[in-house]
Order: sequence, then structure tokens, then C-alpha cells
Amino acid sequence: MRICTQNQAFFPEPISEKFRFIKEFGFDGFEIDGKLLVDHVDEVKKAIDETGLPVVAACGGYDGWIGDFDEQRRLRGLEEITRILEALREVGGKGIVVPAAWGMFTYRLPPMEPPRSPEADRRAVTDSLVYLNKAAAETGTVIFLEPLNRYQDHMINTVAEARSYIDDNEFRHVQVIADFYHMNIEEDDMAGTLHANRDVIGHIHLADNHRYQPGSGSLDFARLFAQLKEDGYDGDVSIECRVRGEQPEQEYRKSLAFLKEALARP
Repeated sequence: MRICTQNQAFFPEPISEKFRFIKEFGFDGFEIDGKLLVDHVDEVKKAIDETGLPVVAACGGYDGWIGDFDEQRRLRGLEEITRILEALREVGGKGIVVPAAWGMFTYRLPPMEPPRSPEADRRAVTDSLVYLNKAAAETGTVIFLEPLNRYQDHMINTVAEARSYIDDNEFRHVQVIADFYHMNIEEDDMAGTLHANRDVIGHIHLADNHRYQPGSGSLDFARLFAQLKEDGYDGDVSIECRVRGEQPEQEYRKSLAFLKEALARP
């Protein structure tokens, strides 16, 4: 498994410097913002050539959720995600992380009455995935469908719920991304969930139980990594977290060392 990272506020802004910094930091790959990739694909390709640091996936960078309540936003999002997939093809990235929505509605906060039925929710997400499955097939990439916790979205909260879209529609270019932070809230047994869905999980996001850097909370990363290794997981694991501490860069280095040690355990 390669340990990768999303961007952090203390990373350099120029693309070539950013890639060098991530490489020298000790990461094996970069999960890039989709808009940054599309807008600067030639610079990204050059940075990859110079450093040997791969872009493993994209996350974000588009306007409009695949389950958006606003139809025009949903369609615009699909077009933008497709452009990101085309850019990923150019740089050798595997795919893009896509939730049904984020921050659009939750049953856990008022008004608690969604503007659309669960059946209509599922139709919207399914229609989007049909479109994106075809786009991913044409670009040789993958859609990583992400379950979010119940406080951030109401449509897809568990790995099993995400899996149901793949099973029901026989998507060949849609996989599930398992995010340890969201799983910690939603899954009864995180290791058991990873094992039960080992055939559809294609990407992993890492954060501790409170969304801060791995190693600063209560999750048993060694146990979860052991389960992934036992199941033959050959995808990437990518840190997606906030960083807590007075010296964020130093704390992030400690977190990476913690993850490498946890991954190395038998």
C-alpha cells in the first residue's frame, strides 16, 4: 500500500515545489484537487516527471453534487467531473473521489424534512453514476463513491449503502472509497466492513476518530491495516485530515511516521 496525502495549508503553493515537498516529506503519492489538476495539467505532468511522485487520485474541484437537489448543478457537476477524469488520464491517476453530496442536507439537523423523496434521491445518484461510469470507462479511470457520515449527508452513509449502487447496476468503473473517519461514526465493525466489502473497495481515506491527523486519536490503524493486508488490498491509502498542534508540519511528520509503523506491523 502506498501512503499518500491531500494538500495541507503548510505545503508550498507552486506546483513544482509542492510535489518536491511532498516527495521529500516521505509520501508515496498525491491526491490532488480536481480543479488544480484541470487548470494546470501540463505543470502537474512536468512535476510528476521531475519528482517521480504520482498523482494517485483527485478529490473535489467541481461544482455540483451527483445527488444535487438542483438539476442544473448536478448536470454541471457531471461535466466538470468528466473533465477531471480526462485530466487524470493524462497524468496516470486512478480516479476521483465522489460523494452523493456534502453539506446539502442531513436528517440530524432542522428542518429534517428533505425536499426530495428517498426514491428520487436514489434515481438522481444512479443517473449520475450511469453517466460517470461511462465517462470512467472511456478514460480508463474509476469513480470512487464515498459514503459520508449522517451529519454531512443523508443519502449514502455506509459502505454497504455505497456498494448497493454498484451491485444493483453492475457498474464496472465505480468502486467504494472507505474513509476511516466516516466509518468510525457509521460502521458497527470497521475491520469487518473492510473485509465484507473487500471486492469493491478501491481507495482509502485516513483520519483519526475526530478528523485530525492519524495517531492523535483513538482509532486502531494497525488493526485496520492488518485487515486490508489480509484481504489483499492493493490500492492506496491517502490522508484526508485537519492537523492539530502548534507546529502543524511537525505533527504531520509524526503522523506519517505513525502510519508507516502501523503499516509495517505483521
